Amino acid sequence: MGKQGGDSSSLINAEGLRHDGRKIDELRPVSIEVGVLKNADGSALIHFGKNKIMAGVFGPKEVHPKHNALPDRSLLRCRYHMSPFSTDERKNPAPSRREIEISKVVREALEPALMLEDYPRTAIDVYVEILQSDGGSRCASICAASVALADAGINMRDLVVACAAGKVAGQVVLDVDDTEDKEGQADLPIAIMPNSNQVTLLQLDGQLNPEEFNKGFNWALEGCRKVYQLQREALIKRYFGNGEMQEGGQ
Repeated sequence: MGKQGGDSSSLINAEGLRHDGRKIDELRPVSIEVGVLKNADGSALIHFGKNKIMAGVFGPKEVHPKHNALPDRSLLRCRYHMSPFSTDERKNPAPSRREIEISKVVREALEPALMLEDYPRTAIDVYVEILQSDGGSRCASICAASVALADAGINMRDLVVACAAGKVAGQVVLDVDDTEDKEGQADLPIAIMPNSNQVTLLQLDGQLNPEEFNKGFNWALEGCRKVYQLQREALIKRYFGNGEMQEGGQ
């Protein structure tokens, strides 16, 4: 269902600043921590604005039941789940249709980056838990899950990084938060593999004309590249301390 948009005129003031003080092309603060779960093979915690999201990776491991195993590659399974306390009103802990859809979106965004053919007849499970939600959680979840997969030592062609643009009060903006998502006119999340410039996710909720789409897409790309640097820095800190990776390292 497309966005209808409410009265969003108050979300951007006369000086061009948004309701939280950001410029229209400005990201929310982002921080990433790697290796936060002792019992996971790989894990990451991301703060993306007021979003707080934990990702844990388990595997490669034996598939149960065995008839689900794939003979030529690993089975990637993703579960996106919002904690009951993650939203303003208590959420039912049972998986919603939206959570099932985003679980599929996260899996499909990550798969192109993973060398699943290196792990036949196994499963790799990715669990994403939304501890606090504030708009843009699917993009933040993809960023955290990608770092957690790298932390687990899964063979990857590249990291996957995601960011969204949107339309608020008739203007294209970068990285919509929860208020802007609910009251805005459009949401454009994308995910990319930065080194190959391959797009692994492109969705549009709402309506944008071609000029607005191109502007939003290019801003989201720039947002992705900024978050990608934070992903790399978090992995460097985890495995190299304060030292730098060798030139050309991923």
